[in-house]
Amino acid sequence: MSQIESETKSPAGTAVVDVPSSSDSLRVSETKRSIYDNSKWYNRRIFGKLPPYSNGLSQIIMVSFVCFMCPGMFNALSGMGGAGLSSPSLANKANIALYSTFASVGFFSGTIVNLIGVRYALAFGGSGYSIYIASFLCYKHTQNQGFIIFAGAWLGITAATLWAATSTCNLAYPVEDKKGTYMFIFWSIFNLGGVIGSLIPLGQNMHNSSSTVTDGTYVAFLILTIVGFVLALFLLPVKNVRRTDGSKVIYQKHPSFNGEMRELFRVLMREPWILFLFPLFFASNWFYTYEQSDFNTTNFTVRTRALNSCLFWLMQMFGSLAIGLLLDFKKYSRRSRGLIGWVVVFCLTQLIWGLGFLWERNHTRADVITSPIDFSDGSRYVGPMFLYMFYGFFDAVWQCYAYWIMGAITNSARKAAIYAGYYKGLQSAGAAIAWSLDNDLKPYRAIYGSTWGLLAGSLVIAFPILYKKIEETTPIEQDLKDSDQTLDEVIGSEEFQKKAISTGVDA
Repeated sequence: MSQIESETKSPAGTAVVDVPSSSDSLRVSETKRSIYDNSKWYNRRIFGKLPPYSNGLSQIIMVSFVCFMCPGMFNALSGMGGAGLSSPSLANKANIALYSTFASVGFFSGTIVNLIGVRYALAFGGSGYSIYIASFLCYKHTQNQGFIIFAGAWLGITAATLWAATSTCNLAYPVEDKKGTYMFIFWSIFNLGGVIGSLIPLGQNMHNSSSTVTDGTYVAFLILTIVGFVLALFLLPVKNVRRTDGSKVIYQKHPSFNGEMRELFRVLMREPWILFLFPLFFASNWFYTYEQSDFNTTNFTVRTRALNSCLFWLMQMFGSLAIGLLLDFKKYSRRSRGLIGWVVVFCLTQLIWGLGFLWERNHTRADVITSPIDFSDGSRYVGPMFLYMFYGFFDAVWQCYAYWIMGAITNSARKAAIYAGYYKGLQSAGAAIAWSLDNDLKPYRAIYGSTWGLLAGSLVIAFPILYKKIEETTPIEQDLKDSDQTLDEVIGSEEFQKKAISTGVDA
């Protein structure tokens, strides 16, 4: 069969692609084969079966375990309400400081990730969780509130880089038809940290009659977070990562501070339609205040709060599985899956938060709870237990769907980092406001109502973007447009070459 060698132009440069004259498949040129160097240890299969360490899935699993150790332990502690203390007041102040700095730095966090790289951003981000947990251990013995407030503010700065780096990997490393599945894998491992982290205080506080967790709980969390941010240093740079189809991840090879700052705002100018997603981003952490502080902390004993936290994060694993399977269901087009996903998330919002109102209508700050609910109370505990589990399920569905939307718009690590910065910045701004409202002792009904209204309203506002912008595939040249890479550098498989021809200039 004769081969016609054709030169395909892209906005980022020139690439040589071998095009068969009459065949559905494309031969991979020697130039492209050389991109995947099997002499490198990270490109070799482990035990002949497991994917190479450079595989996108392998790297996402590594990122998942970093989050298992760091934000997973933070979630376990936060899920107990009041960060394990008897009163939520001090934890509220720490969260206000945390999310205020998170919101300020979060908007620029994608730029930071593009400048220093994923692994250093993850390691730096993970270190803040150790300081945060250490501050609560210190408070138990010194009553040093200032340290907790500082630790919360510092965690906001570091966590912004961790989550921007994590989001970059989750959006850019998977192939297009596996983004929901990869998100499920990440979310499950990450939340397994919350599950196991919650079992630690549950076991240590099983016979604890006070409302504050033991020192051993904080020490265990502290050790795990230290292991987590050290683990981040063993990740590969983005340039060495390959997707499962053999293609390289699109990134900026030679980033500069000025260039990345310009790109941060240029994306907003070039894609103003992304503003329709901003309310959805803003609402995505608002509900934690009501769930963790106003519901879990005020109604249950400390050991039951630990059990609730465990069930909450466990249900997140099931939620991510459900939405991940739906969004990767190949029977329907990607656009159809996005719209079906919207319907599912909207219906779950109305159903779960509607059920929550049955509890909230009789719950006010004026109530003096002299006998908090314990899991040994039988029927008294069953209803609120399932409600809290549903809140956890909903949280995973919401977050994973939001990430999938961003992943459906781009495959570029550079642009994914910028989208993640928008997401985490706005998310944290919403969380800071919600924790402030709780700290100001606003009525539970007001916080609950604002949560439900924001969730439902933001989905309605986001709908036009799903309808207009989600395509079956994202053209390569669109992702390469503002990158300093060429098409030839990223193509690594027959599938990717076919995509280049089908979406680019005629070969």
